[in-house]
Amino acid sequence: MAYSLIEYRSQIVSGTLPKDDLVELKKKVTAKIDYGNRILGLDLVVRDEAGNMLDPDRTSTVSLFRAHETASRSVDDRIQEEKTRLQNLEMRRQTLFSTVHTYSLLMNLKNFVCNIGEDAELLMSLYDPDQSEFISENFLVRWDSMGMPKEIEKLNNLPALFTDLSSTDLMRQRLFLVCQIIRVGSMELKEGKKQTGGLRRPFGVAVMDITDIAHGKIDDEDKQHFIPFQQIAMETYIRQRQLIMSPRIPSRVIGENEPLTAVFNKVIATREVNHKGQGLFVTMKLLPGDLTQVRKDYPHFVDRSTAIVRKMGFPEIILPGNVRNDIYVTLLQGEFDRGKKKTPKNVEVILSVHDDEGNPMEKAIFPGAGYDGITEYKSVIYYQVKQPCWNETVKVTIPIEDVCRCHLRVMFRHRSSQDSRDKSEKPFGMAFVRLMRGDGTTLRDGRHDLIVYKVDVKKTEDAKVYLTLPATWAEVEEKEKQTGKQFHHSGVIPVTKDSFQLATLTCSTKLTQNVDLLGLLNWRSNTEDLDQILQRLMEVEGSEIVKFLQDTLDALFNIMMETSEKDTFDTPVFNALVFIITLIGDIKFQHFNPVLETYINKHFSATLAYVKLTGVLNYYVGHAEEPGLTERLYAALKALKYLFRFIVQSRVLYLRFYGNSEDGDAFFNSIRTLFLSFNSLMDRPLDEGVKIKGAILKYLPSIINDIQTVFDPVELSVLLAKFIESIPDSQLVRQKLGCMCKMVESDLFRQPECRDVLLPLVTDQLSGQLDDHSTKPDYEACVQLLSTVLDNLDRKDVGPTRGHVQLIMERLLRRVNRTVISMDRSSPLIGHYLACMTAILKQMDDMHYSHYISTFKTRQDIIDFLMETFIMFKDLMGNVFPADWMVMNLVQMGVFLRAINQYSDVLNKFFLDQAHFELQLWNNYFHLTVAFLTHKTLQLESFSQEKRNKILNKYGDMRKTIGFKIRDMWYNLGPHKMKFIPAMVGPILEVTLVPEPELRKATIPIFFDMMQCEHNFSPGHTFETFENELITKLDQEVEGGRGDEQYKVLLEKTLLEHCRRHRYLSQSGEELALLLSSLLENLLAYRTITHDESPEHRMSCTVNVLNFYKEKKREDIYIRYLYKLRDLHLDCENYTEAAYTLLLHAELLEWSDKPCAAHLIPRGDGEHVWTQQELKERLFQEIICYLDKGKMWEKAIEMGKQLAKMHESHMFDFMELSQLLKKQAEFYEKIMHAMRPQPEYFAVGYYGLGFPSFLRNKMFIYRGKEYEWLEDFSLKLLSRFPNAVRMTSTAPPEGNISNSPGQYIQCFTVKPVLTLPKQFKDKGVPEQILNYYRTNEVDQFQYSRPFRKGEKDPDNEFATMWIERTTYITAYRFPGILKWFEVKSVSMEEISPLKNAVETMEKTNEKLSNLVQQQACDRSLSVNPLSMMLNGIVDPAVMGGFSNYEKAFFTNAYIQAHPEDRECIEELKRLIALQIPLLADGIRVHEEKTTEQLKPLHNRLVTCFQDLREKVEKQYGVITLPCSLTEQKKSRVGSVVMPYILPSTLRRMSTISTVSNASSGLSSGSASSDGPSCLSSQDSLLSRPSDRRASVLSRSDEDNRIARKNRKEWSVSKSQNLLERQSDGDETPPEKQQRPKSLQLGDRRLTLSLFQGVSSQLSLSNPLSPLPASPHTPQTPRSSSYSSLLADNDVSTIDTPGTPPPMPPKKHPHEIDNSRFSTEFSPPLPMKIESKPPPPPPKARKSMFPSYEHPPQ
Repeated sequence: MAYSLIEYRSQIVSGTLPKDDLVELKKKVTAKIDYGNRILGLDLVVRDEAGNMLDPDRTSTVSLFRAHETASRSVDDRIQEEKTRLQNLEMRRQTLFSTVHTYSLLMNLKNFVCNIGEDAELLMSLYDPDQSEFISENFLVRWDSMGMPKEIEKLNNLPALFTDLSSTDLMRQRLFLVCQIIRVGSMELKEGKKQTGGLRRPFGVAVMDITDIAHGKIDDEDKQHFIPFQQIAMETYIRQRQLIMSPRIPSRVIGENEPLTAVFNKVIATREVNHKGQGLFVTMKLLPGDLTQVRKDYPHFVDRSTAIVRKMGFPEIILPGNVRNDIYVTLLQGEFDRGKKKTPKNVEVILSVHDDEGNPMEKAIFPGAGYDGITEYKSVIYYQVKQPCWNETVKVTIPIEDVCRCHLRVMFRHRSSQDSRDKSEKPFGMAFVRLMRGDGTTLRDGRHDLIVYKVDVKKTEDAKVYLTLPATWAEVEEKEKQTGKQFHHSGVIPVTKDSFQLATLTCSTKLTQNVDLLGLLNWRSNTEDLDQILQRLMEVEGSEIVKFLQDTLDALFNIMMETSEKDTFDTPVFNALVFIITLIGDIKFQHFNPVLETYINKHFSATLAYVKLTGVLNYYVGHAEEPGLTERLYAALKALKYLFRFIVQSRVLYLRFYGNSEDGDAFFNSIRTLFLSFNSLMDRPLDEGVKIKGAILKYLPSIINDIQTVFDPVELSVLLAKFIESIPDSQLVRQKLGCMCKMVESDLFRQPECRDVLLPLVTDQLSGQLDDHSTKPDYEACVQLLSTVLDNLDRKDVGPTRGHVQLIMERLLRRVNRTVISMDRSSPLIGHYLACMTAILKQMDDMHYSHYISTFKTRQDIIDFLMETFIMFKDLMGNVFPADWMVMNLVQMGVFLRAINQYSDVLNKFFLDQAHFELQLWNNYFHLTVAFLTHKTLQLESFSQEKRNKILNKYGDMRKTIGFKIRDMWYNLGPHKMKFIPAMVGPILEVTLVPEPELRKATIPIFFDMMQCEHNFSPGHTFETFENELITKLDQEVEGGRGDEQYKVLLEKTLLEHCRRHRYLSQSGEELALLLSSLLENLLAYRTITHDESPEHRMSCTVNVLNFYKEKKREDIYIRYLYKLRDLHLDCENYTEAAYTLLLHAELLEWSDKPCAAHLIPRGDGEHVWTQQELKERLFQEIICYLDKGKMWEKAIEMGKQLAKMHESHMFDFMELSQLLKKQAEFYEKIMHAMRPQPEYFAVGYYGLGFPSFLRNKMFIYRGKEYEWLEDFSLKLLSRFPNAVRMTSTAPPEGNISNSPGQYIQCFTVKPVLTLPKQFKDKGVPEQILNYYRTNEVDQFQYSRPFRKGEKDPDNEFATMWIERTTYITAYRFPGILKWFEVKSVSMEEISPLKNAVETMEKTNEKLSNLVQQQACDRSLSVNPLSMMLNGIVDPAVMGGFSNYEKAFFTNAYIQAHPEDRECIEELKRLIALQIPLLADGIRVHEEKTTEQLKPLHNRLVTCFQDLREKVEKQYGVITLPCSLTEQKKSRVGSVVMPYILPSTLRRMSTISTVSNASSGLSSGSASSDGPSCLSSQDSLLSRPSDRRASVLSRSDEDNRIARKNRKEWSVSKSQNLLERQSDGDETPPEKQQRPKSLQLGDRRLTLSLFQGVSSQLSLSNPLSPLPASPHTPQTPRSSSYSSLLADNDVSTIDTPGTPPPMPPKKHPHEIDNSRFSTEFSPPLPMKIESKPPPPPPKARKSMFPSYEHPPQ
């Protein structure tokens, strides 16, 4: 499209286009622009016929509406056309054929591939095989012997345009392009004696089916079509060829004696061509339009070099200027006597055109388009054929004046193949035919059997001799009939026995073959038969009459005038005239209308014709009931327009010559009589002559403009009015209204005096139709009439219209209003009526408005009118005209604005005082004005600057006008204001929210006025009602997109200014102003963030708004936002948070049967009447469902218990109770068996002014999703803030970061602090139960970081290793209504090295205890984790074990230096001693599960353990644990429950003694903790496996344990974490379901080289310790390495129980090193230090995020 516009512009700018072409091009450009505007969603531009934009100030409203309709329809059609073009070629084809009448077919011959060896002629034409007729003349191409076109410059480009094709031609069942190839050379293609040259011999044919192209199904002008060539066989070669011909072709070879037409008919029929690659290459394209149109529309296709191939006939529509004089002559066939020859002659036909003198007409014959004419045409020669059939067509074109004296002459000659003989051959026969017959008609179309005369050279060359003889056998027969004498064959020139036929077809706009038409033109020569001549004229074909239109009309009027004394021929002439006028009305000849107009205005001269014509017309109308005259009258009425054009022109000529006095009032009386006849005819019953009545109504208005020039206009108006009044009301309503519409469109209506007569008639008719009691009014006809009246009244050249507008206003305004109100908004007529209403209001001035109100009789009538007007205006604004009709909508708004202002004066005048105040009327007024002001058409801010400026310049800002009017009307209310509070708070708020500063300043003070009003009139002197309503509406409006920061500032400032000046409202008003400002801030933030892709941001803002409404106790809005928050959670699958959100709603309800207030019921449930108990129960059920989905079964049980209690004690619904209890049981089972991954918690700080206010410089704790790790979480976090920089430090940032304009994010993992419920303290609680409380019901989180204090002691590193622990406390407990809460307090403490050692030992013991119990209870578990843990403790090798602690803390020097740590040192010793009984059980279990491969390892463990136990018991004593803590308890269902023992409990309940080594270990028994002493180690818990029920945990237990191990649910040292996760990766129970994708073994979080970091005996290279692999675990290579583990967020080094803590960091104390201390740091057990120093901490891995380096302090 853009390319087309650029091309058009270059043409316009060039300045070379003619004026007409420029206008057409301008229309094309504007059509393209309008189409583009629609595609781009821009406004519709309305233009006049010249393409100029319409000015609404200078255009009537109705014209503007019609222009919009036309433009919109045009664009819609264009869009539909484009869709059709792309989607449905068939539909496009149908559309094309229905709209265009003449077509052209463009063919371009690209090449002809054929080995002829001689020159050739290609004759191409269109052919219909079904009718066996050629449609077009030939397109001739001459080809040379070299295989090139004769004109070499035409190579690959030989275009031809087949023109004048009608849709009938194209829609034929079959249409073919046929090509006849004629060889020009010798008789035979053989060598020998000298051959005769220049002979035209048949060579072959090529045919192509172009039906699909003609039907429009194929449209590709670039596609080259191949037309195969079929050669005909030479007679001399037939036998040879039959021997070598391919068997695939028919056995009968096509011989040369067959005419070419027969050949291609055969090819068409068989469709088999053995072309051997020979043929034509052509392109084809169908173009709509005739030659002139195509040349204009497709100049790139059709130029001067294009050959124009005419149709052999006229196009469907004949244009007046189309001058043509072509006679097509077809040489058909002949039969020739062989004479003295043994074989038939080789006959050549020579055609030429001669005049009466025998002189040849030069270049009169055209063998085909593309070449100039020739004087003599020679036919194709068929070899030795007695009855040759040529079927060759040529075109004869001679000047029109020469046709009468010219004839065709045909000579016949035998041609010899040898040149010497051929020269002696003379013509043996001659035939001729005259082109014009003796009666003046042209030679008839069709076949002519010519007489072949013997050639006598002298006589045959003498035209005067042979022209006296008959030319055809038809003439001979006719002459014989006339004379009765027989024709003598041996006359002046003897006749031969030969015969010859040719056919002619005349395509001439000047010649006629019709005798009847010629008879009329020559009527004077035969006046006796004049009546018959006139009668036969009506049987002549229309195309013949229009050729001689002027001559025919002259003849008719001459007959009328020359026989004026008598009326003998008046009626026949009248009928003939009607026939001709009717003919011109036909679509085929509609272009001859201008010819008829020209004749009337310039050539018509019959001054008395009006007398004759009116006389006959009056007679016909007066005798309409006569059967014979009805059809004639109907035809005369159809021709009434031109009949009266003749009558009026005749009268004008008469007056010009004779003046007025000659005939007196005869003419006027005849017109009056005519109308009287019409009136009496119309007044008859409907069934009589309904066709005639309809015709009168349809055609009568067409004579008005003409007749008023010779008749008094006012009297004519009266006659027309009486005519309309004569029609019964219920008859022909639509036709009557249509007739009146045309009257209004006539020039008569533009004259004020005539309008005075006609307009009351029109208004009466319309009023009757649009009356409320009218039955089936014709709304379409009414609106057409009304819009035409209004359009005419809005013109500048129609004189004064004030009274006429007043008449329409009084009679029709209310009726139009009511019609619009009652009409369906989807009706296609609603826009028309709205345009009419707008036009009436626009044409009314102030006096009209005042007068109209004064016409109402009572005050109630005024109220009714205003009420319906206000409601109608509000309903119509912007809801009728399409949104892109911007001009129309603005005009409508401007007119409505003026009307509203007028009606507001009526309100002030009649309905403001106390006695007559109408509340509903004022309410409607205010709602209308607010709707007007907030209408989208007037919101200039939403438009482009250019469009805004145009609207302001043309219409101004209508919002300000109406806004100031609203303000004034409000203040006018006075004491009535209280009636509009709170109802008007919302509408006024809408007004103030419009972003127009002046309007806001003018209208915001209305709020203060409302506050003041309520304060003064309310009993409590408050403005609570106003405040609540304002908050409610403000929430709705801001959420809907209105309001901005400037409004917040202006509202606060304005209210504060007014309140502070008020005596009583200063404090409360100021509070409200600040409250509204705060609310707006929250709402604006919420609205801004709702468009954010991040649901977390939307949730934060929603909670902020929630909290605001909770404080203000606005439960209705509070609940609405609760459900928005719930929906956000559900979208993110945060089921737990969704449950907690709904719980807030449930807490607002009571367990009672009180009915629920409307605001407590969520949207969508308002139709049901709920009690509070019912709604609360439903909410509880929903909450429990969400908690179940979120795996928060403990909370679900708690909620279920509340509900169960109500069902049990209050509702007594035991069936529901049973369901609840079943569900609870299911939840209990899920707690113990279902897999429940524990979430990670992340601390996130948002620093910098670039963040939204609700995040800016705040820290939050986030609860991660299942299997969400720090790296994933960070990636998701930073994707929300692509411009943010991730900080590498975990310390609080400095001020320069917090106050910078950028965005900085701090993110690291924190560990929740377990808060154990009271009922679990000092008890053995199953770990499944306890795990819930590790990550739920928490609000404290810790982050630990190691650092050194004091100088480093190379011999005692642990003495200076401190831990810095930061504790974060959140505002709310997790989980809650959000997945994150703000940190409200941060505290920091330092943990000494000794306390750190104690914590580490506690956790190691805790880990060991639980691992041993797991292995004892479930025999299916892999023993590898136990092997590694035991080995790391009993044989710490290079890492030193707890001997490092002994060296660091148990020395006298340390004790003396730190006397306050004595108690901690004892605690540490106790923990070391406590490890021995735990290890004993571990060794025992290990022994039971050891395989042959692990025997050497086990033996090594036993040896090391004996040494360790001896040493520990000797130094620290023997620990004994109570049996109750170590025995396994059977649950009621027989499953084993593993108690989880906290380190403090373990420590507190153990006893220390000095029992010998032999009795050390964990004892076993069934006694409780306070029972008898436990048995010795030989009878320990683990020594009697037969008494145990091992491996009875369900599969879900296994899943649970595996998941816990995978997710680090054991709070133990990091090395143990790693080892556990490794063991899980290696041993997977066969029946375990596949792990989630995020936890596949390939994940680097879970893969680790199994024995990395432990003693050499456990290295993978040791053959004694292979790692058994689960049969269900694929043996994939481990991808993780030492460095990859360090990169994970859980660990910093490969820790084993014997690994010392890492070296202190060399970085800043708060810098993160690979997030390695993201969980609480717990140094492992100390051990003996080797001389080799420990490895340095690994280098930090580069983060994938942009980072901010914290500067060193």
